[in-house]
Amino acid sequence: MQKLFTAVDRHEGGWWLGWVKEVAGVNCQERSLEDLKSSLQQTLREALALDSHFKKSISTFKDEMVIYEEDRSAEASA
Repeated sequence: MQKLFTAVDRHEGGWWLGWVKEVAGVNCQERSLEDLKSSLQQTLREALALDSHFKKSISTFKDEMVIYEEDRSAEASA
């Protein structure tokens, strides 16, 4: 099944700016709309591949992971 993503683009100051709404961090800037579309597709592919690799790593090491939460109670009482 193919997943669909929404690309948003706009032309501003001689540049085409674009991003994918569903995936944070997938944004590009190019001089032509054609180059922007190509860059967005490549950046999305890389982000999804990285996310997939990261999820596999987390599941592999899930039992060994430690989540650190900074204790700010001392700061609040100061």
